[in-house]
Amino acid sequence: MTSRAEERLAKLGLELPPDWTPRGQFLPFRRDGATVYLSGQICEWDGAVTHTGPAQDTPEGIKTARKAAQICALNLLYRLREACDGDLDRVDAVLRLGGFVNCTSGFGQSPAVINGATELFIALFGEDGWHARTAVGVSGLPGNAMVEVDAIVRLTR
Repeated sequence: MTSRAEERLAKLGLELPPDWTPRGQFLPFRRDGATVYLSGQICEWDGAVTHTGPAQDTPEGIKTARKAAQICALNLLYRLREACDGDLDRVDAVLRLGGFVNCTSGFGQSPAVINGATELFIALFGEDGWHARTAVGVSGLPGNAMVEVDAIVRLTR
């Protein structure tokens, strides 16, 4: 059975990634009652980093970094689907996103970059996709990835 969220994802021309092995010793998610804490996901697809950093402070560079953030969101959704026992329609609210952008000192476009993830969550979950958020620039990420995003989500019981 395909969830309504996955149907909306397909209408956007997007799909969830294939499974992959985490790069470190951690759980991809942890549930505490109805709350799911999703570990940070980099812009990785099928085990390979799709966009390496640092993000460039140009219109094309921001567009590329936003795409990287969207891939992070797709990876989060894959793990979230696992936490929901296969049913993304159990998402009650996306509570928070944390976004990290691999960039040089003085890069001020981290919020614009992380919008690539935010907009996907809103497109899939509507009002329930709106969330509190942090968007910060950092000097490095695993695999020299351009972007990493983590999330906290509340499920229906």
